[in-house]
Amino acid sequence: MSDAIAASNEPIVLGTQPEPLKPVARNSIQSVDRALGLLEALAEAGGEAALTELSRRTSLNVSTCHHLLSTLVNWGYVAKVPGRRSYALGARVLYLGQACLRQVDLPRRAQHHIDRINAVTGETVHLAVLQSDTIVTLMKRDARHAVRVDTGVLGKSDAPHATATGKAMLAWLTEDHIRRILSAQTMKRFTEYTITDFDTFIEELRHVRRNGYAMDREEFQPGVICVGSAIRDHAGAVVGAISASTPAMRASDEHLKLVQNEIMAATSALNAELGEPSSQTPVSTLKPKVAV
Repeated sequence: MSDAIAASNEPIVLGTQPEPLKPVARNSIQSVDRALGLLEALAEAGGEAALTELSRRTSLNVSTCHHLLSTLVNWGYVAKVPGRRSYALGARVLYLGQACLRQVDLPRRAQHHIDRINAVTGETVHLAVLQSDTIVTLMKRDARHAVRVDTGVLGKSDAPHATATGKAMLAWLTEDHIRRILSAQTMKRFTEYTITDFDTFIEELRHVRRNGYAMDREEFQPGVICVGSAIRDHAGAVVGAISASTPAMRASDEHLKLVQNEIMAATSALNAELGEPSSQTPVSTLKPKVAV
């Protein structure tokens, strides 16, 4: 018996006839085909299955399954189930689903909310998502006022630490993930108010989580104040964020309160549509170290 089979602690069922494999395309990479086949087999099994069951479903021998599953576990696409000799779909699969949702479904869902915020506040409104380690603005509705702010074009942002959408989303990530994003982008100073110290920024995110919204107080552009709030799904994971920007000259307490209320009403409605848990505490696999 091989070491891989012995290490799995799985009973080996002899004489079981596996189901036929799907045909492999000529230009496919066999190991990738097999790994994806294991993920589909897990999904078809209801999200959890024993090693021998996966071997049977994929027509792969137990040793090959074990090695492929170990790699998928390392990447987070599969997880070992504590107390049971089985494997389950990992949290990373959810990340892929969220990425699809962000790019395809979220703009459609958010459209009327963005239009309402723009109509009620008169300010420029944005919808942004987190793609891998990058903040990307997908939609923008320009302000209705004669005096408006120039918030740039759609696409990638190099200022996740200095914008309301960036702060709103980062506040719900793990500290390691936040550090990785900020290390890749660098905490560049845009104005005299930009937070460029990591520990100070983490403290700022604690306030974001506590309040439910983020503020950019002229941290990205001089004379521009922005309010943003995160959109979260059924697992408590960040899907995106909505924000609205206003010139400092219009940023009275009353106006900022109106913007804040409209932003939070929109994200709360989207959270409900996406099945966000009533509890504000993320699931254990996504629980940030910056939690209050």
